[in-house]
Amino acid sequence: MALDGFSDQSLSRRAMQAELLDAETELKLAYAWRDERDEAALHRLITAYMRLAISMAAKFKRYGAPMNDLIQEASLGLMKAADKFDPDRGVRFSTYAVWWIKASIQDYVMRNWSMVRTGSTSSQKSLFFNMRRVQARLEREASAQGDKLDNHQMRQMIATEVGVPLHDVEMMEGRLAGSDYSLNATQSTEDEGREWIDTLEDTGEQAAEHVEHDQDIGTLRGWLVTAMQALNERERFIVCERKLKDQPRTLESLGNELGLSKERVRQLEAAAFGKMRKNLEAQSTEVHQFFA
Repeated sequence: MALDGFSDQSLSRRAMQAELLDAETELKLAYAWRDERDEAALHRLITAYMRLAISMAAKFKRYGAPMNDLIQEASLGLMKAADKFDPDRGVRFSTYAVWWIKASIQDYVMRNWSMVRTGSTSSQKSLFFNMRRVQARLEREASAQGDKLDNHQMRQMIATEVGVPLHDVEMMEGRLAGSDYSLNATQSTEDEGREWIDTLEDTGEQAAEHVEHDQDIGTLRGWLVTAMQALNERERFIVCERKLKDQPRTLESLGNELGLSKERVRQLEAAAFGKMRKNLEAQSTEVHQFFA
């Protein structure tokens, strides 16, 4: 059933005017669609039960979604139910369709509740749609016994009641606390009020930090160049190949190139680092950790 262009009232009126199917007629239509793909039978079956879809959609108006959208989702669930319904099971179509209609509406409500994904597992869906009701009942029961539950106790009791982890309750509580707000909205009603986005801390690197970083790198590079100059040609070669290349060479490959054993290359490398450490310590004590 196409819903574009119809108001909530006109849709309800059309649904209420649709025929009421008895069990025998319903079964014939279901068989005609399943076995013969008779679209006329499908349309008649769906139209007859649109009043059920609209009735269920109305129960979710409190979540703030437009009624027409809720009816649209309910009708999609109804069509899915008709497509998957097996008349051989001996169950009335309305009983089977209820679950598909409800699931379709719930998925829509959760998708549109917040820009942040609310949850998609069955336990999270149960928590989303039952948390407030369970909380109200627990508060009534506690009040009747003269008790007062703090927030932590309430969350733990809800988690136990619904059968979900405590952190899911804490997360959902934040989701249900309010709707999304634009960061470009102003903090006051004045035309030139500050936008909320202006209150967010800039976690990026600040200009002063960038300058300091570049200066530190430049200083360290100068220290390393000076320290490298204290090495002989073979030691500089080993240090460059072992520590300054994107893909450092192994002791064995350097030994083969220099005609030395792997152990001898390791000794030369250690001696070179020792010379560099002494040279750097003489320039600044701030680089101790660099060669730690």
